[in-house]
Amino acid sequence: MGNSRNILLTNDDGIFAPGLAALRQSLDQLGNVQVVAPASEQSGVSHSITYLEPLIIDDVYREKELFGRAVGGSPADCVKAAMLELCDPKPDLVVSGINSGSNAGINVLYSGTVAAAIEGAFFGVTSIAVSLSTHSRPDYEATAAMATDLIGQLLAGNPSPGSLWNINFPKCQADWPLGVKVVPMGLERYREMLEKRTDPRGRTYYWSGLHPEQTPPTELNSDVAALTEGFVTITPLNFNLTCTDEMQRISDIEWQLPPR
Repeated sequence: MGNSRNILLTNDDGIFAPGLAALRQSLDQLGNVQVVAPASEQSGVSHSITYLEPLIIDDVYREKELFGRAVGGSPADCVKAAMLELCDPKPDLVVSGINSGSNAGINVLYSGTVAAAIEGAFFGVTSIAVSLSTHSRPDYEATAAMATDLIGQLLAGNPSPGSLWNINFPKCQADWPLGVKVVPMGLERYREMLEKRTDPRGRTYYWSGLHPEQTPPTELNSDVAALTEGFVTITPLNFNLTCTDEMQRISDIEWQLPPR
């Protein structure tokens, strides 16, 4: 494809995450990569933005060369800062990942990884989130190589400016992965849990989302089901949350305000 693209690479696991380092090296095949990522882990922050305090941004060096910029804020903060101030030239592709853990189904709504891609799409730039369903021995290098190849194929199809994509890889295991499926985002709710504990001083506290029990998905044509089967999933997303069915249903109501 040549090195004509200007790529912004970010994540929500933080600038020192192994998934980001692996993808940073692999994406060099597609263009000039600039890294702007959170200074610390920001998993689960969704599309939060820092408004009430300044953003501290530091250069991060590896082997005496600039690796990227560390932002003391959220993944969306990183993309906003990169687009408005930090990146020269401006990116024409945003890649967020590799996230440690899948971002499929309703987890898309909680994900800082996907939120960074959404922020890129806000700026009219093709944006892609990449996640890996992890276990004890994730292979980020192999995942990065496959992700880069899939991103190249996606770009060869000339996606619309501002298009938004979510790619998930299944857990690394024998015969991994089985293939690629283009599937919709699953809408089933994960089984939630809130674990109650007591600290040494007798105070009650809670941990949310510690290894929630998973049940086999009943939505057979979804990213969650395909991942469970061992396939890489590609899902085009849209950040327009308008419910067009309800819009149409209430469009003929003659709305009236009460008298003042």
